[in-house]
Amino acid sequence: MGIFSNILSKLGFGDDKQDVAAAAPAPAATAPAAAAPAAPQVQAISPVDVVAKLEALASANAETLNWKTSIVDLLKLLGLDSSLAARKELAGELHCPADKLADSAQMNIWLHKTVLQKLAANGGNIPADLL
Repeated sequence: MGIFSNILSKLGFGDDKQDVAAAAPAPAATAPAAAAPAAPQVQAISPVDVVAKLEALASANAETLNWKTSIVDLLKLLGLDSSLAARKELAGELHCPADKLADSAQMNIWLHKTVLQKLAANGGNIPADLL
């Protein structure tokens, strides 16, 4: 599993989908009329409130972490490796442009913005001011 997958997992992405996926085969295996209840379950999947989850983690953390602007602090808050090597690996996963990889500050800025954008693309509720 990659670093971005770990980020998704730590924030609870996919939890609802797994529950729905586990429930969906049962109605499909029974009578066709029983398949109808599966649709409301799929519609019941709500977006992940990333900010609320991160704020809750931040309030419980003894260290003051600026996760809204720092990829290092975001990774620390999630209990993930925030080392330069880990960030470079994450940058590779997310296809960071080569010119950004040469400068760790530029890479970090790009990573933070891209991670938040990818979280939003995967169903995360991210405010526009953080994107």
